[in-house]
Amino acid sequence: MYTVAVTKDFIANHYLIGGDWGSENSPHAHHYVAEVSIEAAELDKHGYLVDIVEIEAALDSIVEDFRDSMLNDKPEFAGLNPSIEHFSRIICERLMANIKPPGSGLLNVKLWENATCWAAYRQSF
Repeated sequence: MYTVAVTKDFIANHYLIGGDWGSENSPHAHHYVAEVSIEAAELDKHGYLVDIVEIEAALDSIVEDFRDSMLNDKPEFAGLNPSIEHFSRIICERLMANIKPPGSGLLNVKLWENATCWAAYRQSF
């Protein structure tokens, strides 16, 4: 199995809804780090799972859409608590729409909310 990975950091704002989470219910920012990894047994004709430049471009585009924004106001979060669990899935699904790994494998997005807390979402392709 081969793995290729890219990370990108950004700041975005949110507030949690649907429960009593103290200060987390008020608007606040997080310095997120998105770790994207692609894992598969096959490489393309150039010896890549996916060209790192392609992964970086797709991730940069997604991050720019969320950077310095209020996640609660984004259409992807309509009706959802903007948790890191939901956020990691949204990033993963948007990445899969923009990159085309060869064969079959896994795309994993691990989203760090701070230095000690993260959530991940994995999707097969």
